[in-house]
Amino acid sequence: MISTTPIESPGGDVGRAAERVVALLEGAGTLGVAFSGGVDSSVLLALAVRALGPQNVVAILGISPSLAADERVAAHDVARFIGARVVEVITHEGDNEDYRRNGPDRCFFCKDELFTRISDEVVAAQGLVSVAYGENADDARRPDRPGARAATNHRVLRPLADAGVDKATVRAIAHHLELPSADKPAAPCLASRIPHHQEVTPEKLRQVERVESGLRALGFADSRVRHHGDIARLELLVDDLPRAASPEVREQLHALVTGAGFRFAALDLAGIQSGAFTLALVEVRGG
Repeated sequence: MISTTPIESPGGDVGRAAERVVALLEGAGTLGVAFSGGVDSSVLLALAVRALGPQNVVAILGISPSLAADERVAAHDVARFIGARVVEVITHEGDNEDYRRNGPDRCFFCKDELFTRISDEVVAAQGLVSVAYGENADDARRPDRPGARAATNHRVLRPLADAGVDKATVRAIAHHLELPSADKPAAPCLASRIPHHQEVTPEKLRQVERVESGLRALGFADSRVRHHGDIARLELLVDDLPRAASPEVREQLHALVTGAGFRFAALDLAGIQSGAFTLALVEVRGG
């Protein structure tokens, strides 16, 4: 379990940033944290426990086909390290035609479903006064975050963003607290791997999850598998591309991809591209 002693750092910036978040949380009452096990929600959860005590904080983990099985296990491991109890909520965004249609606003319907389930099933049962999620200050400036609108509609708190804590500072706090997720790569939901305006289905999500799990087993710590029908486009760290193209590994990748039901495996020479599908559409619309 994390220490409850004050956070200190050589320059003091990390400690001051963390204490700004703690100060914002101190009046939140019994708090539910929308929790994924990623570094942002892990830091928020840890600071909430520091501010309010573990008895007054609940980590709320949304469960659906868009959450990879190993991400679910890892989230529980992080919450256990922090000392926070976890409540799982089954979400049904896949029943929503607007979500399945997979427009650039898909994340709105996903987050709206999560926050609605929290309101309907968790708030009263756990005696929650407030709900928060891990948007940071960099996220708040991005144009491709429709989930933020759902948070606003449901009056969900965003203490990291409100305290001006950016991605780099979140990582620094996570390292200082020695959180298991401190070096965890960003892990957007599996639905983000499907191009917009192509339907999100459980089968496509299973294919993506199977290949990405296989990539991790082959030593590729960070990856995206973009689903283009018969083609799996593999996005890897640029430094990993030479190894992926080597004869032995190339054969393993091809077997992995075809074993998941794709016909072709393509290696994207640009490497990993965050927001690859959504940002392009947002920028075109904004222009």
